[in-house]
Amino acid sequence: MKITVAGAGIGGLAAAAALAQRGHDVTVAEQAPEIGEVGAGLQISPNGMNVLKALGCTQSLDDVSMRSDAVKLIDGPTGRYVMTLGLRRYAPDLEWRFAHRARLIEVLSECAQSSGARLKTNFHVDPPPAGMALDGDDLLVGADGLHSQVRARVDKASKPFFTGQVAWRALIPDEGAPIAEVHMGPGRHLVSYPLPGGLRNIVAVNERKSWADEGWSFTDHPANLRSAFADFSPRVQSWLKQVESCYLWGLFRHRVAHRWVNGHQVLLGDAAHPTLPFLAQGANLALEDAWVLAETMTRLGLNDGLAQYQQQRRPRAIRAINAASANARNYHLRQPMSTIAHTAFRIVDRVAPTAPLRKFDWLYRHDVTKTG
Repeated sequence: MKITVAGAGIGGLAAAAALAQRGHDVTVAEQAPEIGEVGAGLQISPNGMNVLKALGCTQSLDDVSMRSDAVKLIDGPTGRYVMTLGLRRYAPDLEWRFAHRARLIEVLSECAQSSGARLKTNFHVDPPPAGMALDGDDLLVGADGLHSQVRARVDKASKPFFTGQVAWRALIPDEGAPIAEVHMGPGRHLVSYPLPGGLRNIVAVNERKSWADEGWSFTDHPANLRSAFADFSPRVQSWLKQVESCYLWGLFRHRVAHRWVNGHQVLLGDAAHPTLPFLAQGANLALEDAWVLAETMTRLGLNDGLAQYQQQRRPRAIRAINAASANARNYHLRQPMSTIAHTAFRIVDRVAPTAPLRKFDWLYRHDVTKTG
């Protein structure tokens, strides 16, 4: 089939690679003039790693990522240890990675093009109205992100609502053990982990009434970030003192699209299910989408395959997004609930340290390359 993928992000490039490897004629259309340094760090969990391995990206990924050993939960204001989610202890057969988003994009771009897909930058796709024929294509894949133009043709418009939370992201020079740290406080939390090349990624989330625009590219003064976390521990302060530039974006909740397919247009990744960053699943769900779309469409044909794709993916996306929202609540507890919860976490850390992660077996142990 002749297929155009709108958007050269993680989901779009993964879909292009998976489709091209199955013999389809694939063009990736990216409206930006070039694929540059967009975003910061991200975490690849086992469900996403399964797709990258199946696409043949492992060797290239080894050069630009590091394996994650654990996630430590820490009381933000006091710096007191709460518990450790030992990833290798929980599942030595599974693999988590830290990577810069731009490096993962490079790996996927190379994979897609070496598989036969073409990449066109500075190229805008104008999706036709629903029900209208595509211009020379059998399928248009809308992997064009949060403000997807394809979604507007496939599903009814959804008005997002502000969650009352904003997030800063920043990178600082730092060497560290391959461990993610979550520093939790009343109404806010900060996540940090190392990246290859001597960098540390910081994502800091704060509850507030005044909202910020939704997007990756809005800068903010580092003093505002430091002020929001001024009462956190000296370890956090040592990181924030090094921040020379940062980005701020408002966190908005979008509903998962009711309809992912309309005619010969289909949605993928954030275009179908924008995901809040509290379970680190945005990139991983997009990778899963890409594999399932290519597999079902190739195996069942265009119409049946697209219907099966939506049927398989929509319930899982909803479950993951709801779990992410619950995580945000757990990180932002206020007194006295935070003391009660942290005490319970410490008990679990001693008597059943793998129990918290086992609750997410449905997420991390799911392998779409084997089960769809």
